[in-house]
Amino acid sequence: MDFWGTVLVVFRRWYIFLPIFALSLTAAGGIYSTVTTTYTSSAVLILTTPTTGGSLPTNPDIPNGLTNPMLNFDHGLSISASILIAAMGTSDMAAELGVRDGGDFAFRVTNGGNNLESLATGPFLFIEGEASSAAAAQDIVRRVIVRAKAELDHRQKAVRAPMATYITTYEAVPPTTPMAQRGRKLRAVAAAMGVGVVASLCASFMAESFFQRRKARRQAGAPDPADAAGERPLPDRAALNGRAHADGPVARH
Repeated sequence: MDFWGTVLVVFRRWYIFLPIFALSLTAAGGIYSTVTTTYTSSAVLILTTPTTGGSLPTNPDIPNGLTNPMLNFDHGLSISASILIAAMGTSDMAAELGVRDGGDFAFRVTNGGNNLESLATGPFLFIEGEASSAAAAQDIVRRVIVRAKAELDHRQKAVRAPMATYITTYEAVPPTTPMAQRGRKLRAVAAAMGVGVVASLCASFMAESFFQRRKARRQAGAPDPADAAGERPLPDRAALNGRAHADGPVARH
């Protein structure tokens, strides 16, 4: 059926379409109030080399020259960032930070994208925290930053790197002000509205089909099931009198 045919059916069966659609609006409002609003906060860490570089001088009397860490990015920092991202993304790390399935908060540590094959794209760690409250979202981001710094020091200590050459972190973007995320609520409301519209249309077309079949039976002279369920029509009095005269007088005693 085309668009205008659908509009015509809805217009004729408005008394069926509107109540069901009103129920769907009520259900959508209930869903919107029950789905919790989440908040997200994010931060960006940059791995930097020390000012004296990543190696110790062979001659202590001739120390390495000082270098601006913001101008001394090499491929090694990107590899270190990718290792740190992989370590922070494990289930054990999430459990250590208190993340549980169905819990109130969660976090992600990425390189700014979702492609795992391109982790080593730069010395960046993008941290995002999500929680049911603004304070909890910012708190989980801060805890992840502290844990990432400790993990970086632990891994450098494990390979016995000289402490003077330790890679450090710089908060390029500190934990941001949490923002409310209502996308989940709006998607739930949209789904409820869609189901309500489909249910209203289905009910309207079912009613239209029923009344159309009933009308066709009446026009064809067939008995209507609705009429058959009621009382049977009384016989015609004139027809009964005519049948009595045709049969002759009734004998009396």
